[in-house]
Amino acid sequence: MASDSSTPPDEKPAPERTPDGHHLIIDGRRWRATDPSIPEGFRQELVDELMAARRAVKSSEVDARRRVHDAKTALGERGAPWWEDRTGGAFDERIAATIRSLTRKREQSSICPSDVARTVGGEIWRSLMPDVRRVAAELADHDEIVVTQKGRPVSIREARGPVRIIRGPKI
Repeated sequence: MASDSSTPPDEKPAPERTPDGHHLIIDGRRWRATDPSIPEGFRQELVDELMAARRAVKSSEVDARRRVHDAKTALGERGAPWWEDRTGGAFDERIAATIRSLTRKREQSSICPSDVARTVGGEIWRSLMPDVRRVAAELADHDEIVVTQKGRPVSIREARGPVRIIRGPKI
């Protein structure tokens, strides 16, 4: 007998959302929703990093809770609300969390600063490139990342043209 439900029997129905779409309602509690402007590929990478970080918490790995916090901040579920102005120190923290999360996820490769801008900026990502480069420079100053150009470390403040970002020794 066919089911009248639009949800297949082996899938859970989508959680209820607040009318503005900013929060999910789960077991009567409100949780901030993931930023819907994150492109699907980047969203999935961040979710994968979040799940790996949660497993790391369970096995008591060092820095696991920071990884969870970074991934949730990058997804827009913590920190500055994704529906508000994308400026200021709280938004810089989302940029930094996104850089750290994506470089952890892509441990064996690098990321492009535009990957970060697309993740945090939605349709206005191009206008955020100077902010991403500025935050990346600060992370590089603290050895959390290494910025490269043509495979060689460079200062992102001085580099012209495309650069790549890899995990630093202190991430």
